[in-house]
Amino acid sequence: MRIRPARPDEAEQLSALALRSKAYWGYDAAFLEACREELTLDAAGIERRRTAVAEGGGRVLGFITLVGAPPQGELGMLFVEPDTIGRGVGRRLVEHLRAQATALGFRRLTIDADPYAEPFYLAMGATRIGTTPSESIPGRELPLLALEITAAD
Repeated sequence: MRIRPARPDEAEQLSALALRSKAYWGYDAAFLEACREELTLDAAGIERRRTAVAEGGGRVLGFITLVGAPPQGELGMLFVEPDTIGRGVGRRLVEHLRAQATALGFRRLTIDADPYAEPFYLAMGATRIGTTPSESIPGRELPLLALEITAAD
């Protein structure tokens, strides 16, 4: 597996991957449609969000985004192809993001986590600092996490 910067022409492919990954958790079609806009990347957003892609076996396996300006930013999106969940793709993407964040001078990243993804982020060293309202589903609260970035990253 290798990790590389995403290309602007991959926006549609990555947006579709995000929806497939979200659907893995059993969300129904109405829920996914409500999330579509939030999970859609455009060509300009690929670079603005510092999007990185994991690829292997001739295909994209997942992607991650780093949003904001140092010292505090956000792990904006992390999605992995459903057939690779649990195989280390997400872990490698987070490790890449931590190294990138360190090099850019970030000290803390927040994460608006899907409740199903919270255990993964906690295992990656994040801590829960509260909740935040969903941008897609009125009345839904999401775990708000923080990932501290240190020189050791």
